[in-house]
Amino acid sequence: MRAKKVMSVFISMLLLAATTACGGAGNGGNAGGGASAQPAAATEAPAAEATAEATEAAEPSNATPEKDFDMGGRTIKIVSWWDMKIPEDNPDNIQRSKNLKELMAKHNFKVEYVALDFGEYQKKVVASLVAGEPLGDIVRMGKGYMIPVLTKQDMFWPVDEYTKNENAFNQRMTTEFSQYEGRGYGFSENAGNLISGVFYNRTLMKKLGMKPLQEYVNEDNWNWETFTQVAKEANKDTDNNGKLDVWGLASGGFLEMALASNETDLTIDDKQNLDDPKLLEVFKFIAKLGAEKVARPTEGGDWQEPAQFFRQGNTLMYAGADYEANGFKTDMKDYDIGFVPFPKGPNATEYHSVESNVQFLTIPKKAENPDQLLYIWEKLNDIESIYDYPKQASLESTYDNEDDINNAKLVEGGMLLTNHNTFSTMPYYEMIDELKKGTSASTVIQKYKAKVQASVDAVYKK
Repeated sequence: MRAKKVMSVFISMLLLAATTACGGAGNGGNAGGGASAQPAAATEAPAAEATAEATEAAEPSNATPEKDFDMGGRTIKIVSWWDMKIPEDNPDNIQRSKNLKELMAKHNFKVEYVALDFGEYQKKVVASLVAGEPLGDIVRMGKGYMIPVLTKQDMFWPVDEYTKNENAFNQRMTTEFSQYEGRGYGFSENAGNLISGVFYNRTLMKKLGMKPLQEYVNEDNWNWETFTQVAKEANKDTDNNGKLDVWGLASGGFLEMALASNETDLTIDDKQNLDDPKLLEVFKFIAKLGAEKVARPTEGGDWQEPAQFFRQGNTLMYAGADYEANGFKTDMKDYDIGFVPFPKGPNATEYHSVESNVQFLTIPKKAENPDQLLYIWEKLNDIESIYDYPKQASLESTYDNEDDINNAKLVEGGMLLTNHNTFSTMPYYEMIDELKKGTSASTVIQKYKAKVQASVDAVYKK
């Protein structure tokens, strides 16, 4: 039972006691005048509140009961590609830092944070695990190179029996995103997920006299069809020289987002999934955009070209992720930049963000007492947050428009994964290139189906 709930119940009980006492004095709960002069029915409100609060407080907690153990002065090493030392930059982190100091004193341990260069991270961490000498007790891993290759070699402790406290752990990280053969191997340090969707130039939209994109979302009519319609409408030759100088879409190569938006993927476990009718719809969608030349054509740039197009201020929409938002805000100060979900596919019931490089914390099998490590992590992060939802501080500092914030929250809760990065020989970009050229979906599927399965077999049958 956390402090706020205890206090709320306590206050409600005091109010109930006071109300009962007034009623016992024979004045019907109305002492005459001022705030006390309320209708008789109102005197029952505190009782109802107290009952609701008491019921909530009485419900079994998913928090681990307090434990008393001595770790013998052990140093817990926490490894990531950034320094995970808790910054005391907001009330939540100040509480976490306080919790950690108390836990270190109570259970007799120290913490060392190990930060490795991102460019060398995977190679160093994997090499240490294979050698049986992991670099830490809690190690950040990417799903793409951990599951199944390293997990099936029994290199990590399953953690799902220790991560049930929803206030301390992102449940989906364990029960969905880090699953292998029915067990969860990853856990999180926060509740938030990656946010992806469509950034759009609200200033340009108004200049073109177009229907606000937010209205499509409000009408629950933001789908592949209306998205394509909007992109085509924004393709303009404003100086009448026979060439487009305003575009609706920075690029049509957003296969990951399209897969998630129709709730499908290229693979499922150890099988290719190109026979899935939902995937066929995705390929048709991308191929149609290519065949009809809806997106702004490449100028021979690299993978950053679509974002550079968007920054020029003459392209309406760009499909991207939330870590790009502040860059747009800095580089496009003369423009009002909005955010809407990636449009729903025909088989989707909700909006989704997508993550193809999901990462999480793990405990190598060589680390002793994983139950104690996870208990420490739980108690460290089991706080009463001042925020109403994950990423609130970040979103409110990034977006000025309430609609944009609500859209980001909407997709964050529906994040799905694509797993193509698990397979090093996956012909992922070859398929995208074919579809962007307008090659028919069925042709691409027949051409690459066997190659996709071969890329999966290379990992699962190793």
